[in-house]
Amino acid sequence: MAELKPVDGSDVYLWKYLPSIPAASVFLILFTLITAAHTWRMVKTRAWFTSVFALGGLFQIIGYAIRILSHYYTNEIALYVIQISFILLAPVFYAASIYMVLGRLVLSVHGERCSIIRPTRMTKIFVAGDILSLTLQGNAAGLTAKAKTQKIGEAIIVSGLFVQLVVFGFFVVVAMIFHKRMGRQVAKQPEFTTNVPWRQGLNMLYACSALIMVRSIFRVVEYLMGVDGYLLINEWPMYAFDSVLMFAVQIIFFIWFPDKFSKDDGHDFEEAELMVR
Repeated sequence: MAELKPVDGSDVYLWKYLPSIPAASVFLILFTLITAAHTWRMVKTRAWFTSVFALGGLFQIIGYAIRILSHYYTNEIALYVIQISFILLAPVFYAASIYMVLGRLVLSVHGERCSIIRPTRMTKIFVAGDILSLTLQGNAAGLTAKAKTQKIGEAIIVSGLFVQLVVFGFFVVVAMIFHKRMGRQVAKQPEFTTNVPWRQGLNMLYACSALIMVRSIFRVVEYLMGVDGYLLINEWPMYAFDSVLMFAVQIIFFIWFPDKFSKDDGHDFEEAELMVR
């Protein structure tokens, strides 16, 4: 029978509760289905720049699969670190794709003059911040599994999450300024109207950004409360404020898939490579 066990040769417990198999299984299935659907649509429309988003879905799948296994091996450091790392880092890849979408959206409507950042630099600037966040959180996840370095690891993770929030906040400001300027441009010059659904694309970006930011704020509060805080000793908050929200992000991205902003010019792969190098 599964039970909470301390790490071998110590009195340190990695888990504050026994991971729920039903809950993890539900989200394993959900993320598998939506990621498969996303991959199919990406291939069908040749929107290769969204491959990074699919990678985020793959991270979720691996994370929840390992979480199920952790139910039976609560004293295994490797399993604990893998599941927490993959679930924690998946949104970083979602964010990278969202940044890429805005740059391509601006180019697709020839709205370079309406953007405060040149579209050709937009992806590099925001993804650079994303990579910093990814590096901080990824390197710190393993530290949280050891009693001596737990607080250090949590502090670094919080720093990574703060970086993500700051970058996302700036991204939203850039998107809103473009939205306002583009709207004025279309109003003044009716002939400037485009068939590209740029307003729909921006609304999709706003929705996904809001959900990821709420999730990041939850994670910051979770780690700031410490190992004995309510959010870490209970399992349901993670599913309510992380799993559900990130699944919603994938659903929204799939429904309003940004294939209208994709151009088969070789840049799709170049952009995706920024995150996987």
